[in-house]
Amino acid sequence: MKATLERTDLLKSLTHVHRVVERRNTIPILSNVLLRADGGQLRLKATDLDLEISETVPAMVETPGATTVPAHMLHDIVRKLPDGAQVVLETSSDNATLELRAGRSRFALQMLPETDFPDLAAGEMSHTFEMTAESIRKLIDRTQFAISTEETRYYLNGIYFHSVSTPAGEYFRAVATDGHRLAQAEILAPEGAAGIPGIIVPRKTVGEIQKLLDDPQAKVQVELSDTKIRVTTDSVILTSKLIDGTFPDYGRVIPQDNDKNMRLDCDVFEKAVDRVSTISSDRGRAVKLAISEGRMVLTVTNPDSGSATEELAVEYDSDPIEIGFNSRYLLDIASQLESDTAVFRFSDPGSPTLVRDEGDEGTLYVLMPMRV
Repeated sequence: MKATLERTDLLKSLTHVHRVVERRNTIPILSNVLLRADGGQLRLKATDLDLEISETVPAMVETPGATTVPAHMLHDIVRKLPDGAQVVLETSSDNATLELRAGRSRFALQMLPETDFPDLAAGEMSHTFEMTAESIRKLIDRTQFAISTEETRYYLNGIYFHSVSTPAGEYFRAVATDGHRLAQAEILAPEGAAGIPGIIVPRKTVGEIQKLLDDPQAKVQVELSDTKIRVTTDSVILTSKLIDGTFPDYGRVIPQDNDKNMRLDCDVFEKAVDRVSTISSDRGRAVKLAISEGRMVLTVTNPDSGSATEELAVEYDSDPIEIGFNSRYLLDIASQLESDTAVFRFSDPGSPTLVRDEGDEGTLYVLMPMRV
């Protein structure tokens, strides 16, 4: 194999694919990236057996061929090469090493045969549809923070995507929850997305999809089966296994009858929560909201370091209520709200609270209270 290509193109692709590779691997081939040169292009592929990313870059191919070399090492080498460098990749005559040349730099990397490299066969995909990168990013950005990190509840370790029929039309919805908070976002279903099976896309896959979507207007092809998802954009193909589990009936958690409504300025609220929570400890992040007509008082008390209070003007004309929340969860939700005004809907101090972004009808958040 011998191929020559721009350092910038190679680095961009390596940045996409090498992130999939775990730093510590018991299977040596999984530490490597597959390089396949053929027909005026170089294809790079990396996998961890659950997730696979491949990308094609233009290259001047003198001798077609394929091999695998350590992914993180190759990325580090290319990252440290000077801008504008031409990179030559050539396998040695004895097929033991890959030589990388750029200017006066020379590297010889140990290879493993490409025949050992696993292929995450996607199989038959039952549903195919197209979305803009902006739409997918919106669904991920609004819900990703609520993904559970608790491994025992593995079915919550991702985002649940499914289609929903409503009187207003067919919607494509994303939901994530960790049992303490829930985030839901939806967009009008693209053509072909109606009636798709509910799927749970793992946390790592969600993060990689998010990083691949650089251009908001780019068209992204999404293909689904019962066990896998494949996302194709430009020259990148991401294939991933889905979480094999049943997502809970999240609709039962979303309160329908919360009748105490409060409207407030998102930015002012976020900064106030951030200020008073400075005094909270890592163990107890509770912030108490005391809400009465026209005002809200935020209070944080930490037995080890003191207390903090701040008063805000709000629109509220129901019975007074005192309720506590984890300050970090409040900040997570506040940071997702795009419009100037947030609407909180309360029932009582022990029941879930509904939070909505006044400028985004397709998004809602549910937050469980804390005892304070």
